[in-house]
Amino acid sequence: MAAIYLGIALSVTVGAVRASAEEAAGPSFAFNIGANTDYVFRGISQTDEDPSVFGGVDATLGLGYAGVWVSNVDFGNGTDVEFDLYAGVKPSVGPVTFDLGVIYYGYTDQPSGSNEDYWEGKVAASVPAGPATLGAAVYYSPEFFGKTGDAWYYEVNAALPIPNTKFSVSGALGHQAVDIGPGYTTWNAGVGYALTDHIGLDVRYWDTAKDKFGDISSSRVVGGLKVVF
Repeated sequence: MAAIYLGIALSVTVGAVRASAEEAAGPSFAFNIGANTDYVFRGISQTDEDPSVFGGVDATLGLGYAGVWVSNVDFGNGTDVEFDLYAGVKPSVGPVTFDLGVIYYGYTDQPSGSNEDYWEGKVAASVPAGPATLGAAVYYSPEFFGKTGDAWYYEVNAALPIPNTKFSVSGALGHQAVDIGPGYTTWNAGVGYALTDHIGLDVRYWDTAKDKFGDISSSRVVGGLKVVF
């Protein structure tokens, strides 16, 4: 779900309003649509370096959340759409906010026997550090994409809104380990800009330390636009 970074620039202006609305009105829903010059997930292009369009809906109630997110993909084998289903809870202990969830990645028109669909469990935590937010996450799949066995993804990340501006900066460092296949390290860093309370821009540099995947894992700069309503 590469669109997550596009939300950082909007979170400063929208987050407080949405949180108060949830407390007052119970369940709340947020919709998003957008486009990227490339759909990059954990350092790997999911669209063969072509643009992507995406959309999703999120529901929140108290500590719980659930949602669905859809994007075009291109694996060169007929698979053309990814849909993600996810749910979890976000409890807090002192200054630390946890995110305990599960994600299902589904793909349409995949070739018979390709076994591209998979589940992941997620344990993440974030903590404020002055104006910045620092985070870490671990994802586990008992049977990863392409039936490559169990897999782990580890990540540390940080985000910082620039005071008195509509800009924010963020980045992450992660490592993907797979039982059958090569593991690799990936990183990204970018700048977000909130055009309005509901429209955000993001420009992000991606790279990996593994060239076995060819051009789709090479360094790149990706631009994106996201609208939340």
